[in-house]
Amino acid sequence: MIRNITRFLPLIPALTGLLNAAPKSLPNPDFTKGESIPSDAKHDWNLGATGACGWMYCDKMLTSDARQIAITQVDKGSPADGVLTAGDVILGVGGKPFSFDPRTEMGKALTIAESEAGKGILNLTRWRDGKTDEVTLKMPVLGSYSATAPYECAKSKLILDQSSDALAKRMSGPDYEGNPITRSLNALGLLATGDKKYHPIVKKEAKWAADYSVESMATWYYGYVTVFLAEYIMATGDKSVLPGLRRIAMEAAKGQSVVGSWGHRYANPDGRLPGYGMMNSPGEVLTIGLVLAREAGVNDPEVATAIERSAKLLRFFIGKGAVPYGDHSPFMQSHEDNGKCGMAAVLFDQLGEEKGSRYFAKMSAASHGSERDQGHTGNFFNMTWAMPGVSRCGPHATGAWMEEFGSWYFDLARRWDASFSHLGPPQAGDDSYAKWDATGIYLIAYAMPNKAIRLTGKKPSTIPPLDEEAARQVVRDGRGFAGYGTYTAYDDLPPDTLLELLGSWSPIVRARVSGTLARGGGDKMIEPVLKLLDDPSIEARLGACEALAAFKQKAAPAVPKLRETLKSDDLWLRVKAAEALNAIGEPAKVAVPEMLRMAAKGPSKEDPRGMEQRYLVKFLFNPKGGLLGKSLDGVDRKLLFEAVRSGMRNEDGHARGVFSSIYANLSLTELRPILPVIHQAILDKSPSGEMFDGQIQMAGLDLFSRHYISEGIELTADYLYLQKPHGSDGRMKPLLEMLKRYGAHARRAIPRLEKVIHYFEKEEKDFPRVLSLQKAEKVREAINEIRKLTEKPELRELDL
Repeated sequence: MIRNITRFLPLIPALTGLLNAAPKSLPNPDFTKGESIPSDAKHDWNLGATGACGWMYCDKMLTSDARQIAITQVDKGSPADGVLTAGDVILGVGGKPFSFDPRTEMGKALTIAESEAGKGILNLTRWRDGKTDEVTLKMPVLGSYSATAPYECAKSKLILDQSSDALAKRMSGPDYEGNPITRSLNALGLLATGDKKYHPIVKKEAKWAADYSVESMATWYYGYVTVFLAEYIMATGDKSVLPGLRRIAMEAAKGQSVVGSWGHRYANPDGRLPGYGMMNSPGEVLTIGLVLAREAGVNDPEVATAIERSAKLLRFFIGKGAVPYGDHSPFMQSHEDNGKCGMAAVLFDQLGEEKGSRYFAKMSAASHGSERDQGHTGNFFNMTWAMPGVSRCGPHATGAWMEEFGSWYFDLARRWDASFSHLGPPQAGDDSYAKWDATGIYLIAYAMPNKAIRLTGKKPSTIPPLDEEAARQVVRDGRGFAGYGTYTAYDDLPPDTLLELLGSWSPIVRARVSGTLARGGGDKMIEPVLKLLDDPSIEARLGACEALAAFKQKAAPAVPKLRETLKSDDLWLRVKAAEALNAIGEPAKVAVPEMLRMAAKGPSKEDPRGMEQRYLVKFLFNPKGGLLGKSLDGVDRKLLFEAVRSGMRNEDGHARGVFSSIYANLSLTELRPILPVIHQAILDKSPSGEMFDGQIQMAGLDLFSRHYISEGIELTADYLYLQKPHGSDGRMKPLLEMLKRYGAHARRAIPRLEKVIHYFEKEEKDFPRVLSLQKAEKVREAINEIRKLTEKPELRELDL
């Protein structure tokens, strides 16, 4: 099968699908008719080096429906001063009205104006007080971006020099400050220039970083502080800050969870993470920081252990999708999830692991446009790790990525004073990073050719650079994304082309093709897709499974072949075959015995975290769509209980939780052989997937209370405060109702309940005080109700 699909993807314009937006969530004002910016839409945009900022309409994370820019601010002394003023409206650039996206069009016009050909002239169509005219801004001439920018690029070097000097001047001032992330990134930006004239400023920042200490959000801040300190030591040879680096690195290593992850905060003494649980964004940066700290001289064994634990988590996502938010399935909506693929590209490059570095670098290069525009709580980290990730693919890749997206976006972000604004995602309101100084992240990007620090390539890359055509192909693979709606960019491609795209290196492309095939009906494509299961390319076989899953029940003829695929040597191919069988539904139930046997195996040397088991138990037992989620009729009980006993020990809370469907589908008599397992699942907290940890405990307590199992009385009373705090106020009522089902027997729990009240009123931490008091009052009310209960249902004792 032909793998080079270059001749097909030029048919897909970068902006395909941008006009498929859903109904407007905010009005799109026409300022020339006297309409105003909506009161709940305050996000405006820096307009490059003009010195002006402007508001434009955003909808569904896009600015493509806007056709006007309302000027909100003009800086004194800037190129726009005296030409534009707040209240003006820009209707077009270069003598033409905006036609597809004023943000992109303005950015590209800035890039042209700053070139030699543009001569520094930026022509704007301005509306003011009912009159429209053409006005001209005089912009600095910086040249054009090269085909390999920022490598061998005079414009990039000039911007780097100007912005570094401007930043150094600000950082030398008495009022300079910033949050630990931007402060570390700014210092890294100056360090990345390789110019020793900035070393005195950077040294001052290193002393600050070495003394830095914090408890709240430590994982987020320490990651960037650690990277900076380690890079500083290696770049300058100044080991005076090594004790501070060791202190921070050791705190991070010891604060890692037992499975190798970090969250908003460090792990609790039991090795589990508080709150949401695992979060890859701070965790990946901490790991990069630990790797660099080890190179800088922190040789403690705890650091090495933490690095390997974290790397083990992240290796799983190679070839499967983008690194997700936390301990979740690979992120499949786009090639990047707020910079985490860029982080992984850098991490695996520093570890010398070619496979991971190559894959995540290509994922980074394929992420641009709307993919790069977005991110959880904002896209600051998406932009921070863009160029460090893309650059691992080499100069042709950075040049192609800049041509596609970076050049106009970078020029739009650069202010007239040579600093850089955080533009934020295209949304009505500001994101969480609206006031953050983004100068450091752009300096790091422009400083890539200098290779002065590890982040910018001082250590030779583990992967060979892509040639020009391969680089452009990877960039084309990321085209067509327009928010998280239906992906339509492939809709007009012929069937043969779609089949070839199913063999793409990119799992995101394969998923998008699968959706296109399914929307097209799929009946005529099932047979050719089925043939791909015999293709020698693992990517083609994975793509076939993805497409068959999208066809759902129509793919029933594929069941025999998918059952064969369950025996593959490749873990992810087995998972994808099981996913397709699950999607097919009823006709695929003949595969249940094989899937149960697979689910019963649990962790192995190949799969130390039991990831295959996680997916298998969800495909089988998820009450919403699992093959056995609604009924266990005809299922071999021996196979079933082997899967349950093994799966209930999976370290993931969500995987354990799906077994709760069994409680509803079997009688107590049928459940008797696994009641000890159910009891243990109530007692044990999962070491990972903490966000979903309570599902199996709540289901077990509910089961015990409905069948009057005596041990459930104390278990329920204790779980009132042993449960995770997050969301506990919502679980209080059902837990207390479970306890009251025991009738007068529940009185024996009253001493425990009084201790629960004391805990909520006096001891509970990291939870809103008012909610803790409300929980205490609910328990107090329940005690009064329990004292009045007279019914005594017959209790059952567990045979443990």
